[in-house]
Amino acid sequence: MPLAVEQIVLRWGDLGGQWGVNRSVAQIQALLYLSEKPLTAEDIAATLGLARSNVSNSLKELQTWKLIHRVPVLGDRRDHYQAETDLWQMATKVAQGRKAREIDPMVAAINDAVVGVNENDSDISPEVKARLKRMQAFVTTVDDWYQQMLDVPPETLMRLIRMGSKVASLLKFVGVKDRSG
Repeated sequence: MPLAVEQIVLRWGDLGGQWGVNRSVAQIQALLYLSEKPLTAEDIAATLGLARSNVSNSLKELQTWKLIHRVPVLGDRRDHYQAETDLWQMATKVAQGRKAREIDPMVAAINDAVVGVNENDSDISPEVKARLKRMQAFVTTVDDWYQQMLDVPPETLMRLIRMGSKVASLLKFVGVKDRSG
């Protein structure tokens, strides 16, 4: 494996750990992303020095996230794997998976808490009730924004990202007030 690829695979594995992803899973995803041809589980295990069972479990997890897929190779009955190489698709799939596992349950819990709060309940102060409602409004707005962004073409999103703080300046120009302060 070329040194540059090895460094990225190792670093991606470290980052995966920081993001709550198993190091092996992240390393395998990086290796497949940087591979020009599909790899077998045996190829992956040998290249990364991982146990075959670890590779098998990691491949299943990556398939669950839809970050890799099996591809047939003529003349070889073994399973070969290839990574999603479209960076927007990768980011979208990760965001969708994390939202479903982490954000959606939180939104449901906040909604349940707000519904469960009795306006006349003396155990909960008006300030706490107000904070719960603000929290609900915030997560609902962010969730709505996320859903809208799924329909925005990647090229448009990249233009918005490249604009950076210019977007805030544009909003001031059209009369939208900044509420961050």
